[in-house]
Amino acid sequence: MTVRPACLATSNGSRKRGVQPIRILIVDDSAFIRYALAKRLDAEPDLTVVGTAYDGIDALHKVAYLQPDVVTLDIEMPRLNGLDTLRQLMAQSPRPVIMLSTLTQEGARETFQALALGAVDFVPKPTTTIHVQQVLDTLIDKIRSVAGMPMGRLQRLRQASARVGVPQPPAHTRSLGRRDVVLVIGASTGGPQALQSVVSRLPADLPAALVIVQHMPPQFTATLAERLDAHSAFRIRESDGTETLRVGQGLVAPGGYHLVLHRGGAVSLSSAPPRNHVRPSVDVTFESAAASYGSATVAVILTGMGSDGTEGARHIKAAGGFVAAESEETCVVYGMPRSAANAGLVDALVPLGDMAETATRLVHRARETL
Repeated sequence: MTVRPACLATSNGSRKRGVQPIRILIVDDSAFIRYALAKRLDAEPDLTVVGTAYDGIDALHKVAYLQPDVVTLDIEMPRLNGLDTLRQLMAQSPRPVIMLSTLTQEGARETFQALALGAVDFVPKPTTTIHVQQVLDTLIDKIRSVAGMPMGRLQRLRQASARVGVPQPPAHTRSLGRRDVVLVIGASTGGPQALQSVVSRLPADLPAALVIVQHMPPQFTATLAERLDAHSAFRIRESDGTETLRVGQGLVAPGGYHLVLHRGGAVSLSSAPPRNHVRPSVDVTFESAAASYGSATVAVILTGMGSDGTEGARHIKAAGGFVAAESEETCVVYGMPRSAANAGLVDALVPLGDMAETATRLVHRARETL
């Protein structure tokens, strides 16, 4: 693919002279994927594909020469795979990287390795059940959300994601009591790293049941639960809709389903239409928590694009609960937290490193109202 000056109009005729578009490098060993992505991305007036690469070695050379704003990166490639490419890229020339991931258990493991190495997000590769257009639309939204992210913040986030809380003995689980709290955390782009940072620091004796909603497709939420469980005193698992909420236990909403909370600790899964274009939706879980547990609800909104969680936070505040949100300086994307903060629904707006302590404080504060 030829490299063109970013300021020049392209064939679609809609890019304005002097407006700097987001420069993208596509890295994939599939000629079809490179073609499909380049054609769709180049059709957007604010995006321009400055080049493509067929493997990691080719990618590293082209990043150095082309200096793209965002890189899309495949994991399985010849000569130098995506994980090794990402490791070198983050050491030599860090920038936002979005992974193209296969919807398999191994693909999920590799994707979480990539997120730990510094990738900011991922999209599933198209399959017979996932339409190419659906993937491309999602990718475009994510490119726009991470472009321009300061490199200093990217490096700090990579370092922070590698740090977890001091190992603790496993929490003792028990049924919810009259003075126990439900702690519900919602996240999207950048969420896996942020969740690990928060959950690993929650104290084992926290008098709360934990519920996590992360925007992710099926297959990936089970791996997320496993990784969080390995770094937390809480016993964390992907929900199958048959469990009950327990103090010392964490449930992760499974990809493709809303997680609904009911009185008495019961939970259920819903295949109702997406909210805010996502399923699971943070709003659905927040709203059910407010309806079922009222002032015994504490919500945390972490990094992510869009406004999912804001309406749910409104319900929680109206019921007498508390809401904390991640502040801009540590967010990969300051979208969901900003939406809730701008709506006046946030009791505490704090950086990621302070969130576990803040959530713990709000849990104890909520207990005082019960």
